Amino acid sequence: MSDKKTRLDMLNRSRLFEGFTKRDLATMALCATDVEHPKGRVVVQEGKPGVGFHLILDGSARVTRSGRKVRSLGPGDSFGDIALIDGGPRSASVVAETHLRTLSFATWEFKPLVIEHPQLAYKLLLKLCALLRETEKRPPI
Repeated sequence: MSDKKTRLDMLNRSRLFEGFTKRDLATMALCATDVEHPKGRVVVQEGKPGVGFHLILDGSARVTRSGRKVRSLGPGDSFGDIALIDGGPRSASVVAETHLRTLSFATWEFKPLVIEHPQLAYKLLLKLCALLRETEKRPPI
């Protein structure tokens, strides 16, 4: 299990939580869980419903769409941002390339947190909008 400082540092490095205060991050860290994924495990599968967000603490992962590698992920990278909010189908698969340790938020734990702390929900909305605008500017793959 990661210590409190490590959790806060990694959350602070995540693009999704940039600009959040230390207090915001500490509040969020309370509902996060360390999860171990052995090498080769499919952490999330394209097209399947999403139930949460994963922030990589240690290890590396491969992202694929329609069986084709899109990118690699490492410590500080994350996936499942949208699934954390809406639980919709995954847009890609993520497979552990090495032993992988993530700090994960399950939707059923995260939802009560943002309902209880609406300032967190608003900051997340703003950040997701910014990330969406950034994605819209990228050329197609």
